[in-house]
Parts: sequence; C-alpha cells; structure tokens
Amino acid sequence: MSVSLKKEILNCRGWKTNTILFLPDPSREIKRSLGVFAHGYTAHKGDLLTWASRLSEEGMANIIFDIPGHYMGSYNDVDSFDDFKMYSPELFEEAFKLLITEFKATYPLYEHYLSFEGLQVVLGGHSLGGLLSLKASKLDFFKKYSKKVLIGVGLGMGIEKGEHIFQSSFFKSTINLRGQLVSPELSPDNMFPWIKEEKEVLELEGQDICLLVGDDDIVVPKDGAERMKSKLEKQGNRVEVMRPKKLSHHQPELAASYIKKFLKEKGIL
Repeated sequence: MSVSLKKEILNCRGWKTNTILFLPDPSREIKRSLGVFAHGYTAHKGDLLTWASRLSEEGMANIIFDIPGHYMGSYNDVDSFDDFKMYSPELFEEAFKLLITEFKATYPLYEHYLSFEGLQVVLGGHSLGGLLSLKASKLDFFKKYSKKVLIGVGLGMGIEKGEHIFQSSFFKSTINLRGQLVSPELSPDNMFPWIKEEKEVLELEGQDICLLVGDDDIVVPKDGAERMKSKLEKQGNRVEVMRPKKLSHHQPELAASYIKKFLKEKGIL
C-alpha cells in the first residue's frame, strides 16, 4: 500500500470548508506524531500538498484544510470578521479532532500513541496559516498535549513603520486581484492591520517554534523572522530560524524538505 488520502468537510463555528487527510501506509512504521497545517492569505490547501505528502511518506499522519472565506479552496463566505478574528484558531482544533478519529480507525494497534503525554503534535502553516497555528497552540484543547512543535513558513514581524508591502504601489494591482479571491469580510483592508497587530501582541510561553523564511522572501522584512524570534524567546519559547536561499513567499511548497529536516532533527520523524 501507499499513502492514502481522505477528503472530509471541516465544520467549525458554522463554517464548512474542505480538508484532506494524509494517512501513511499502515504496513510501514507509523510515527507517534500528528500534524495540522493551514495555507496563507488568499491561497488554498494545495499550497501545502508537498508538506503533507512528504511527511506522510515518512510515517506521520497529517491534515491540511482550506481557511474559510478563501475562494481558491472552498466557495464559502465569512459573515463576520469579528468572528474570524476570535475563532479562526479553532479550525486547527477541529481538524485535529478529525485526524484523531481517522487515526483510530486506520491504525487501531497504535491508538496508545494518542496519549496527551506521548503524542508529538505539529501545528503549522504558511504566513497567515502559520500565525493561526501559533494562536491555536494557546487553546485549552492543545494545552493538554505536552509535546508540541509549531512551524511558521514565511512568518515574521512586519515592517516597523509604514504600509504593508502589499499596500505599496508595486503590489496594488496584485492585491486588487487577490482581494477578490476572499470573502468581503476578509478584505485586505481588514486583514493586513489585524495580522500586523496580532504579531505585535502575540504571547506564547514554553513552545518549540521553527520560523522558516527564505532569503528571497520579499514580503517578510529582512530582519522580520529574527525580530519575531527575539520577541518569542523573551517570552520563554525555544525558537529556531531557518533561512533557505530559495523560498519565496509565493512558493511555500518549497518548504517541504526543510520542514522534514527540522522534524527529523527534533526526533519527530
């Protein structure tokens, strides 16, 4: 057998969106770890296909999902930006619950892997998805798991003064197009100030975090990952920055080999 995929609908707070579970070959070694991953702003879960497939080939079951209100993934709307701000991290919880249910059904001999103390939980994403994964780690649901690793690809602090780079004249036409690929409540005018603020007020403690940003990423400022690392380390987290030469912001699929390398070094794969 090989890796098998299962398509499900993710239900969270009235949002319904598409998700795919990646289940390793049960005849091979199954890792004592589960992963949940989300894409970036205006994108879709297909951006994470290489992550999910590479990790499942290594024996780690994982799930990728479309963030509600992102039309490239699922045709649905977000009726309230306030609700999105408040509850979007819960998408990781509901996706994880789906993965747990399928893991038990597919690998009954390994159900003991799912203990709060023994299971390695990997939460991550690209850009917006990475930010949401960090916020999700603070949910009471995930606090029960003592072993967690958080991964943010294309994630760092924004510019300290001035407009987001996507608001510059160079990107105006691009963001006008991309702004039409999301629910009106998730417009750039709403999302960019909120994302910037969330990075500034984010508080975490005792987490293992990997920030993976390419040298050719023109969206994250040159020192953006390092400033986020400094901020999070001061709060008592263990943070590693990985700096590939080639990992532009619009090619998150290229992060797969670096994520695999990081998780191997952590003993998760």
